[in-house]
Amino acid sequence: MKDTSLLENDDDYNDDLPFAADEAAQSYKNWTVPNELAGLRLDAALAKLAPEFSRSRLTAWIRENHVTVNGHIVPPKYKLIGGETIQVAIQQDESQLAFTPEAMALNIIYEDDSVLVLNKPAGLVVHPAAGNWQGTLLNGLLAYCPALAQVPRAGIVHRLDKDTSGLMVVAKTVPAQTHLVRQLQARTVKRTYRAVADGIVPYDGKIETLIGRDPHNRTRMAVVPFGGKEAITHVKVLERYADFSYIECQLETGRTHQIRVHMKAAGHPLAGDPLYGNPRHPATTEAKAAIKAMARQALHAYRLSFIHPQTQEKVQFEASLPEDIYHLLSVLRLQAGMDSAIKNADEWQKRLTDDEDEDWDDDDYDVDVIYIRE
Repeated sequence: MKDTSLLENDDDYNDDLPFAADEAAQSYKNWTVPNELAGLRLDAALAKLAPEFSRSRLTAWIRENHVTVNGHIVPPKYKLIGGETIQVAIQQDESQLAFTPEAMALNIIYEDDSVLVLNKPAGLVVHPAAGNWQGTLLNGLLAYCPALAQVPRAGIVHRLDKDTSGLMVVAKTVPAQTHLVRQLQARTVKRTYRAVADGIVPYDGKIETLIGRDPHNRTRMAVVPFGGKEAITHVKVLERYADFSYIECQLETGRTHQIRVHMKAAGHPLAGDPLYGNPRHPATTEAKAAIKAMARQALHAYRLSFIHPQTQEKVQFEASLPEDIYHLLSVLRLQAGMDSAIKNADEWQKRLTDDEDEDWDDDDYDVDVIYIRE
């Protein structure tokens, strides 16, 4: 799912001239069928005339009416007699769009000649791949800084999941990229995340496992007994509520879906996680509504620190929680305060019942206050 607010502006699109615009951008190839190909089907003959394209692609173009014979649409099985003119409207492969610049509103929080640090919104894919050849962060970076076309992967050195928000560093030069990659390998890049997890996480600690492809579902990752890659996550509990915990996770390694997989393995999957979460986790109506409104896992890359490739000094950046996660926390905090008030009110009512004649002082009515460490 793309965040349409970040996509390329369509102000230059001319609705009055759609065909003219398409034709100007369209590429055609023409062949005259030689006599030696007489008797062949159109798809077979075209495969010989245009070996640079796969036969399956050519067949698809014929079926999609992108191929004409003497100006007429014909089926792939059409038999040629020789001398016909074949015209093909070349269709751009989606993968060719992967490195096309696309203007989008990037939230750049720091930039110099060597690096830029940005706050990625949830819903934005970082790097092009099957099903997401356009509208990615890489496309946006190439539009924002065309010089990144000379840097592998447009300077991207690490990724965030599509629906994880937060801080990323991008190298603007090849030397800076090499320096940052070596830091990642040496584990000197520090990445700290804030998240909301299901249940009450009992204590601070470290999760250290192997992570690999889930043998039962290849679209997911999982903690595996062998064959995976070392994965280490440090977990700190910031706040606890009746049904959830607000936690901070620091990555020592950077495996695919690492925090999401580790918290699931610990019995505390992230709230709202569509891949690893528990949709049946008990919660108040208000909390369920806030989680549903997020439409993603409650995970945000909150803090990022690294050695600057040029100055060799340690730099650190923070990005406050996005509105959707902050709203969920507000609901949980409000509920926690109400629960505390109700509990104290019940205890006070019990005291009044036990001894109605006993004098009381307003100071005895105590409501717990939650102090937020941010």
